Amino acid sequence: MITPFYKSEDRRFTLLKGDCIELLKSFDFKFDMIFADPPYHLSNGGISVQSGKMVSVNKGQWDKSRGFEEDYLFDKEWLSACRDKLKNNGTIWISGTYHNIFSIARCLTELGFKILNCITWVKTNPPPNFSCRYFTYPAEYILWARKEPKVPHYYNYELMKEINGGTQMRDVWTLPAIAKWEKSCGKHPTQKPLCVLSRIILASTEPEAWILDPFTGSSTTGIAANLLGRRFLGIDQSEEFLEISRERKEEITDKEKVVEYLEKLQRQAKIFADREVFMLGEEENVYGIKELPF
Repeated sequence: MITPFYKSEDRRFTLLKGDCIELLKSFDFKFDMIFADPPYHLSNGGISVQSGKMVSVNKGQWDKSRGFEEDYLFDKEWLSACRDKLKNNGTIWISGTYHNIFSIARCLTELGFKILNCITWVKTNPPPNFSCRYFTYPAEYILWARKEPKVPHYYNYELMKEINGGTQMRDVWTLPAIAKWEKSCGKHPTQKPLCVLSRIILASTEPEAWILDPFTGSSTTGIAANLLGRRFLGIDQSEEFLEISRERKEEITDKEKVVEYLEKLQRQAKIFADREVFMLGEEENVYGIKELPF
């Protein structure tokens, strides 16, 4: 019997504490979409720059490489567990850098996924290159794949075209890194900005969809999902980050805060079409929506 670490009163935001591979094998449920921000294996004792200060790149033991072969086997195992929890018409998004994205792409292909896009997320405010011996890294990559090569997936083409000024949206996205207002409850060392997750969710899911994040961290995926009228399950091993996730969810039970966040996102990245000047994040009890088994 699984006991959630946290389940919101509206039942739209659930957190589990533990190893995602083991937990995903222990219940029966299918999700419409998965976003995963797995370890990049970058914690190697190096130095980076944040807010003008030199800082260590070490994030924690969970981000250290165990060698190419072990890292690859780990990626394949968690991706296999996620594939089993994805609807046949569902899609998965995985973020990374050149350190891990090629291994992820190999695993996706071997497991039978069809890769749809490799999004290049170019940050408008990247950290500077401290060594000055190679090009600055302003980008991260996000692979988008569907579970079954011959089963059509959902893509909100018209919305993506409209918010892109009437032309087809390309796979190069210029969006800012995490803003200060997104850290009001604390932060995760690899926290993604709400604007990136909002675009992903609006592009690939319909309202009331179930979204899974197996490495939820501070649950940007879940906050974006709830702000946009979707449902969410997040898994993480860190109680510290799960507590931040809980606080972030409880923060947006305040409807004024929901409006504030949506307005900030619209100014920051124009995530909605001009005609969509309506209140998102309202609770809906839609008949027939399947609930989590815990």
